[in-house]
Amino acid sequence: MKRERDFLIKSYLKRLRLPTILSNYQKAATECADAGKDYYDYLLSLTEQEVIHREEAGIKNKISKAKFPVIKDFDTFNFSLLSNVKKEKILHLSNGEYIEKKENVIFIGPPGVGKTHMAISLGISACRAGKKVCFFTVAGLVNQFIEASTEHTLTKLKNRLAKSDLVILDELGYVPFSQNGANLLFQFCSQRYETGSLIITTNLEFGNWVSVFGEEKLTAALLDRLTHRCHIFQLQGESYRFRESKKRKKK
Repeated sequence: MKRERDFLIKSYLKRLRLPTILSNYQKAATECADAGKDYYDYLLSLTEQEVIHREEAGIKNKISKAKFPVIKDFDTFNFSLLSNVKKEKILHLSNGEYIEKKENVIFIGPPGVGKTHMAISLGISACRAGKKVCFFTVAGLVNQFIEASTEHTLTKLKNRLAKSDLVILDELGYVPFSQNGANLLFQFCSQRYETGSLIITTNLEFGNWVSVFGEEKLTAALLDRLTHRCHIFQLQGESYRFRESKKRKKK
C-alpha cells in the first residue's frame, strides 16, 4: 500500500511539474512528524521550497539569456577609487525604479574606471527583480543589425529587443562602424525612447558623439531623446587594469 501510494505521489508530482516537492516530500514529512508539526506546516514547507527553487531558476535563466560577458556585482566594486561619484546614487538605481519609469543611464569615462562593471551589476539587479535584460557591445549589436538587414530579419530582431525591459549597450565609441550601422543604431535608440530603458557606457563626451553617428543633426536628435530622462555619471579615476599592472611590476 505504501509503495503504491509513493508511486502515485511521484507520478502526480511529475505530471504537475513540481520537481522540488518531488525531491523533498519524504524528507519534509519525516522532519514535520519528528517536530510535531501538522499537515498545514508540511504543505507550507513543501510549497515554499518549490517557490524558492522556481524563483532562483527564473533568475538564473534571465541572467543566462541576458548574455553578460562576465557576472559582476556591486559588492566587488571599489567605489573609493572614483573621485567624483557618490556610491549611494549608483546603488539607488539597483532598486529598478528607473526601469519602471523608462529612464536611461549613461556612464561616461576613460577606460578602466568601472563603467562596464557597474552596467553589468545594474543588469544583474534587474534580472533579480524579474526584468528582461539584454547585454551587447555597441559594435556587436550594430553587426547584428546589419546582418539582420541583409537577411531581411531586422524587424524580427527589433521586436525581440522591444520586449526587453533593459538593454545595455557597452563601449560606445570604441569601435568605428559604417554610416549604415550608425543609422541602424540611431533608429534603435530612438525607438527605445520612453518605451524601455537603456544603459550606455562610453569613453566619449557628448560633444564627440558625432564621431560615431557622423551627422550633427542626427546626433543632436539622439542625445535629446537619450538625455531627456536620464541618469548621467561622469566617471573619473585611474584605470583599474593600470593599477593592477603597477602592483604586479612592484612585486
